[in-house]
Amino acid sequence: MKLSLRSALPSRSGPVGRHPRCSLQTDLPQERSIVRSYPQNSPEAAARIVSLVLISDGHVCRSEFDILKQLSAERELGLEPQLLPHILHTLCEELLASGYETGSLMSNVDDSTLASLMAEISDPALQRKVLRLSLAVAQADGLLADGEALVVEAARHHWKLVDGQEPIAAKTARRYAA
Repeated sequence: MKLSLRSALPSRSGPVGRHPRCSLQTDLPQERSIVRSYPQNSPEAAARIVSLVLISDGHVCRSEFDILKQLSAERELGLEPQLLPHILHTLCEELLASGYETGSLMSNVDDSTLASLMAEISDPALQRKVLRLSLAVAQADGLLADGEALVVEAARHHWKLVDGQEPIAAKTARRYAA
């Protein structure tokens, strides 16, 4: 069953905004980058990439949240319990603040933005975790949408990973050594 992004997000008030469903309630200056920076290899930076996959098809399905819960995604990423929905909410607000009017939130995520998000994760073990969780989310509803494929492929490209397990260079080297 597909849920709209607005109905799938939990209600949460806090420093990011007051509206519980990714509304634009922020005073971000226009010259600011689309999304905030998180510390290198932080749980929040990792969770934001998984969150981007969640929203990249324009719908958040219960099956996507269920798979994250089943895989203990918050624990895997080193997040405090119940922080993933807050990171998702924050990402939505930042994308909305960047000029969203109609269409997809992904229309505000260009190659440069994707590259900067991926650059915040440099630890190979964390990259593999994020890619594994992202693939699980993308496949949870049985459909791989264009937006989901875009984010997953950006991760594979920037981190040089194949199948979420090993660097492309290692796989290529083994193939030529055989």
